[in-house]
Amino acid sequence: MESAGFSHWLVVLVETFALLFVLLLAIVILVVLVVWVLDRNQTHNSVLRNYPVIGHFRYWFLHLGEFFRQYLYSSDREELPFNRAQRMWVYRAAKNSENTNSFGSTRDLRGEGVPFFVNAAFPALGDHHVEPKPVRIGPFAREPYDHASFFNISAMSFGALSAPAVRALSFGAAKAGIWMDTGEGGLAPYHLEGGCDIVFEIGTAKYGVRTPDGKLDDEKLLAISAHKQVKMISIKLGQGAKPGMGGLLPAAKVTPEIAAIRGIPVGQDSQSPNRHLDIGNVQQLLDSVVHIRRLTGKPTGFKAVFGGMEWIEELCAEIRQRGIESAPDFIIVDGSEGGTGAAPQTLMEGVGLPLHEALPALVNTLIEQGVRDRIKVICSGKCITAYDVAWALSMGADFVNSARGFMLALGCIQSLQCNRNTCPTGITTQNARLQRGLVVTDKSERVAHYAQNVMHEVGIIAHSCGVDDPRELDRTHCRVVGDDGISVPLIKLFPYPKGTLAQEA
Repeated sequence: MESAGFSHWLVVLVETFALLFVLLLAIVILVVLVVWVLDRNQTHNSVLRNYPVIGHFRYWFLHLGEFFRQYLYSSDREELPFNRAQRMWVYRAAKNSENTNSFGSTRDLRGEGVPFFVNAAFPALGDHHVEPKPVRIGPFAREPYDHASFFNISAMSFGALSAPAVRALSFGAAKAGIWMDTGEGGLAPYHLEGGCDIVFEIGTAKYGVRTPDGKLDDEKLLAISAHKQVKMISIKLGQGAKPGMGGLLPAAKVTPEIAAIRGIPVGQDSQSPNRHLDIGNVQQLLDSVVHIRRLTGKPTGFKAVFGGMEWIEELCAEIRQRGIESAPDFIIVDGSEGGTGAAPQTLMEGVGLPLHEALPALVNTLIEQGVRDRIKVICSGKCITAYDVAWALSMGADFVNSARGFMLALGCIQSLQCNRNTCPTGITTQNARLQRGLVVTDKSERVAHYAQNVMHEVGIIAHSCGVDDPRELDRTHCRVVGDDGISVPLIKLFPYPKGTLAQEA
């Protein structure tokens, strides 16, 4: 009897599943027929009109290609914006795991533009290695800033980044002794939570320090600068991914908290002006620098993407008229290869000088104008590995900032979802479900390890070149491969201005 009962229920179960399968099959056939009719009769897409139903697979594979290319189809050195070898270097550095390879490099050492460093015949012994020395920024400010670490976190705003990401960066920066730039989105409590040094950025919309009509609110700026962690103020004129265009925060990311910090409406696209309303020439730029420095007491400078150095020459002429104390305390030069969460492809790929041209041009212009010692140079733009940073120091930078390098350290997988609020690692999304994947205690350690390992390995490069301090690297220590496969010293490609001590070196 029991066997018969079991057989009966088994037959019923099989019949039920068979019925469900037939029903599901009928629904699928019906959906396919409906889609076929719609595709065949629509007029806006020729592929779907000619190949109804199956034409949709084209767009499906096109979307999935973003994810599969980096794992299955691309070699270690061909993917952009960062190839697999670069990403793996950052991941290993962030995990503090062994960062060695075997059987030779997969990097094409004869490819045009590849930099490499000139080792000394008799480098100093290992015990001669020294830590980077502090550099003073803003000697005429009431609170000048002395900072040693030459590798720091570039501008990324709360809103573009999630709260857990900002918190992890803050704690990690404090552990590594580096600064964190707030980006243009205002100062959030998460920036301060870890106790790191802060560079507060004033964007063109003046988020966090704005009046209702978009002008600078001195009282709000004073309140922000009163935080001891806020060490410098940066006026953002432009950024690498979109020169001449203000930042865009999609409506999906404008939560009540973000709106309150920025001083904007909730749930609406937040588009910054393409320039500051009160800065339309070099005279007004210097006026703003002087005003903010006097108001806050903090070193003040600006960030820009360069199309040429003519206006910097004009700026220097104005400085000579006003006096050296009127100069900006620093200039952040952002290369056109800079990254962002949301930018038009046209601007991202076709406007502004890349860092390898803009950085030496800026440094040389400041030397020629006699203000290089007064104005510190900070650079940013795809500098994520030790030899990227060492190259920038050789070119003349005092400090190197990185944004996407630290995003990779947080666990970014380069899924290219930053502008869609669907970041699978919780870094660039305001979706609480996705943010859950980012554990602050773990990722803050990786941020610290990444910064420390970059600086350590830059130190190894400097030591190999025969200098003790990485900031002693110059254009005689680095060569770049030309189009004929033969390398040329940086100092020949970008000679120092004639008659300077740097040129004689």
